[in-house]
Amino acid sequence: MIIPVKTRDGGYDIIMERGSLSWVGELIGKDGEGKLSLIVTDDGVPAQYAETVAEACRANGRAEILTIPQGEENKTMESLTAILRKLVELCATRKDRVIAVGGGVVGDMTGLAAALYMRGIDWINIPTTVLSQVDSSVGGKTAIDFAGVKNVVGAFYPPKTVIIDHDTLSTLPKRQVSNGLAEALKMSLTSDEKLFALFENEDPFAHLDEICERAIRIKKAVVEEDECESGLRRVLNFGHTIGHGIELACGGTLLHGECVAIGMVALCADRIRPRLLSVLDKLGLPHEAACDPDEVLALCAHDKKAEDGAVMTVLCRDPGSFQFYLMDFEKLRRRIMTVVRG
Repeated sequence: MIIPVKTRDGGYDIIMERGSLSWVGELIGKDGEGKLSLIVTDDGVPAQYAETVAEACRANGRAEILTIPQGEENKTMESLTAILRKLVELCATRKDRVIAVGGGVVGDMTGLAAALYMRGIDWINIPTTVLSQVDSSVGGKTAIDFAGVKNVVGAFYPPKTVIIDHDTLSTLPKRQVSNGLAEALKMSLTSDEKLFALFENEDPFAHLDEICERAIRIKKAVVEEDECESGLRRVLNFGHTIGHGIELACGGTLLHGECVAIGMVALCADRIRPRLLSVLDKLGLPHEAACDPDEVLALCAHDKKAEDGAVMTVLCRDPGSFQFYLMDFEKLRRRIMTVVRG
């Protein structure tokens, strides 16, 4: 299956098919003639994934693998510098490319390195987690965390191609699968009532392929209309405003999707909250966090969406609908207090 995504500079294809990693050479080989490919992965990703990609690239060019430490705590300037330094050491040119093989942290940093190196080289994204497949694989957002603020240094820089092989999900622990499904659940709440019904009435773990495809199509429609987040694309931040603050305040004890789940609980209407909590229980996702609510609020104040003592939030009153709301810090603090226990 190929899902095309339009961008202001052209577009790229999302190739989604089980087993596609085993014939990745056919998907990226034509563009790799004589090129150097730097494959970036982390030490939590099965090594054979990057090796498979490297072997395919070596059929008609050069390939090197750079393995960085896994985890959000390593989404830093130091890791970004390591990627850029490796490109310099390899004498990479503007005709060469980087390939991300891993989750959202790897994809975000690799994409940002591609945007920066020689003012822009090609990059290919091969996401291997549910979270990266349903969410960060689409839209061209690249970033690192900096000075204690999540994703504050980054660029909009679309990949040349995205290759999604759901077979890579078989090595993930269930917690990581649930972590990714939180992002798809987010999109169902704001944009697809029928997808939310699937989460409510079916076993989501038995419908990963369908959920991934539907989430990608929702995000594709949003980013094609608003590529650089000047309007509609803000809907994708549902659950993230408070979720990002919780993620940093908890010091990595909670995963990204778990924090987004808690953020959604804080910013949904009372009438929908029991239904959301029931789905979170089914997915094994938390309802609240144990951290300092004042620290969470302070982190929200540094959010990219903050302005003049308020933060642009996304509220959900009914499945499949949303509302943008500029929320002052006092109201935001009250919302935080409903889900954060210090």
